[in-house]
Amino acid sequence: MKTWFITGCSSGIGRGIAKAALASGDQAIVTARDSSKLESLVKEYPETAAALPLDLNQKMSITHAIEEGKQIFGGIDILVNNAGYSYRGAVEEAEMQEVNKLFQTNFFGPIELIKQVLPQMRQKRSGAIINLSSISAIKGIVGSGYYAAAKSALDSISEVLAMETEPLGIKVMTVEPGAIRTRFNDTSLKESAVFIDDYKETAAKSRKENLVDPNNQIGDPDKVGQVIVELIGKDDYPRKILLGSDAISFASETYQKRLEQVEKWKTVSLQTDYE
Repeated sequence: MKTWFITGCSSGIGRGIAKAALASGDQAIVTARDSSKLESLVKEYPETAAALPLDLNQKMSITHAIEEGKQIFGGIDILVNNAGYSYRGAVEEAEMQEVNKLFQTNFFGPIELIKQVLPQMRQKRSGAIINLSSISAIKGIVGSGYYAAAKSALDSISEVLAMETEPLGIKVMTVEPGAIRTRFNDTSLKESAVFIDDYKETAAKSRKENLVDPNNQIGDPDKVGQVIVELIGKDDYPRKILLGSDAISFASETYQKRLEQVEKWKTVSLQTDYE
């Protein structure tokens, strides 16, 4: 029986992962800023689920949740960094205090959690870290540049972390989902209060009032949870995985165009080497 520590379990992918982990017979420390939203999970699995409040913007909250989780179940075998939200607006429109909050939740908070669970995992020479990234880490989407930057940072550091910890018996898996039917375009979507008219035909089209069918995404969060729980239990697991048909299409098109650009400018690129 493994013990999971999962962030952002009040809805969406985090809840899907928690449900799948608990259904498999594992234990789960489920977290959210408002832990009262997790009562139904604990009620269904009173012996194997524990709900804790967690604010990724507060280091003391992170430390308290990790330590309390260890006391409840004796340790943490699998960390899932899922909690996050998006921030819309052109690069120029962004309010930097809001950008700092975005990075704290989507990047620095997860890094703090990773740093706090790794000592125990290194000691046991086992464990797993699952970081929920986004297809935005593959290519940024206009009007959502800062979210893409935060997810790209998490994506990149996950690749390095995987190389550092694999010899220690610790798995690291990065998940890049497409559009999943969650509250992402509702409660998890923040916007810049600044609006510059010159961006009305570009960045402004990603704002809430211009979204078409904002809650009709193709991805099923419960299926995402099931796939993640199944994959991390395998010896041959993916270090990085796309989830969703839209994610496959998006990544394939993006990588193809990048290869075409490499070939187009190859002779120029080679001009910078020493003779």
